[in-house]
Amino acid sequence: MMELELTGKRELSSGVASLTLQRPDRGPLPTWRAGAHLELSLPGGMARQYSLCGDAQNTNAYELAVLREPAGRGGSAAVHDLLRTGDRVQVRGPRNHFELASASRYLFIAGGIGVTPILPMLCAAERAGADWRFLYGGRSRSSMAFLDALAHWGERVQIRPQDECGLLDVEAFMGQARTDTLVYSCGPAPLLAAVQRAGRAGAWKPDQLRMESFGAAIPREGQAAGSAFSVVLARSGVTVAVEPGQSILAAIADAGIHVASSCGTGVCGTCESRILEGIPDHRDSLLSETEKSEGQFMLICVSRASSACITLDL
Repeated sequence: MMELELTGKRELSSGVASLTLQRPDRGPLPTWRAGAHLELSLPGGMARQYSLCGDAQNTNAYELAVLREPAGRGGSAAVHDLLRTGDRVQVRGPRNHFELASASRYLFIAGGIGVTPILPMLCAAERAGADWRFLYGGRSRSSMAFLDALAHWGERVQIRPQDECGLLDVEAFMGQARTDTLVYSCGPAPLLAAVQRAGRAGAWKPDQLRMESFGAAIPREGQAAGSAFSVVLARSGVTVAVEPGQSILAAIADAGIHVASSCGTGVCGTCESRILEGIPDHRDSLLSETEKSEGQFMLICVSRASSACITLDL
């Protein structure tokens, strides 16, 4: 945990606020790579994660962009209404569950505020000499942040406001799979579901699709609430019963075991736990398909067990 000062706050677009955070002494900050996020401790005891969207080579300031979500859980409202320039903010990170892997070609797809982690990826891809294209959608131009910053990339960036162009044609943008290409997408769950459908239609391999959601995962076909199972906490020496519809996180909290968590929807990675034995039923939007198939970690705020018992390093 470190304390930073909010040295800048401005409106980027309708409903989107830009934040600049620096050390109080203006000294260098921990380095980060494209895809990283910060966790902010907000007024009211809330903790929320926001993607870094500035220049990763700038070690003197962190840049964030936060969408006001009227139907959210209060974090974005606190950022917009309560944080003021000059305030001190406790932060954790940077942490990265969405890191840009090396490739010679990239396709980037973002919806709404999902543009934030993509921006540093464009810069990183450009510095690496990779070929890339970016498809960016939103409700309207007025709601879409960073349009001015994106303009200098020219035709490599496709701006598609929904009120002008309809829904993003993800399948046409992705086309048929290419072995030299990785697809990075961030945005609401329906957009990521469209990316997954386009991936199947274009014969893309699961590990070529890298996605980050700002909402809870869409349940997979046939995915039910789940049966009861047991969780063995290896370090605590406790066995906990998890009922249908109950999260592992809630069950172990009832047993008096505290695990750090934040989003509660499987998108931030705060509650990620190591699996020592058993078969997980992954229901998060964070881990890649490869990571899920390896079965080494799970997000206990949403994921469950397919086996009767699962043992965690907790």
